[in-house]
Amino acid sequence: ELLPADKVGQVEKLLGAQNEKERLAFVGDGINDAPVLTRADIGIAMGSMGSDAAIEAADIVLMDDDIRKIASLVKIARKTLGIVKQNIVFALAVKALVLLLGALGMANMWEAVFADVGVSVIAILNSMRTLNTKQKIVHKYMKKRANDKFYHLPVFLLKIGKIRYI
Repeated sequence: ELLPADKVGQVEKLLGAQNEKERLAFVGDGINDAPVLTRADIGIAMGSMGSDAAIEAADIVLMDDDIRKIASLVKIARKTLGIVKQNIVFALAVKALVLLLGALGMANMWEAVFADVGVSVIAILNSMRTLNTKQKIVHKYMKKRANDKFYHLPVFLLKIGKIRYI
């Protein structure tokens, strides 16, 4: 088991070795994990048995101690980001089209109202798709690891796509 300074050293080493597109997530539950949760790109605290310091320092708090939910968390985040990008592109495209048509004298006030209010309503309806995201797919590697002895260690590092235990 590592001391808090050793954990920070390991995180610094992994942060130095990663590419620009990679992000380092640290999962911890104790007061000794707070400095590392703050230093990692993504700090994840195990909420139900975690200390208050770890919960405060973390970016994400899992309220139950099921480590397999991290895979669902990544899936939900990617889907949400995709929907946000769709909404932005749709809203800007409709507004640019109505602006262009208005400059040419082909759009009236009702098209401008639709470009504002109507696009907002459509974007909200599109965003409601995130409510349908289910946690049915759990990464096979994480499901396997949840049953072995490493699951019970309070500290491990997760590189998105690769898991490294320390």
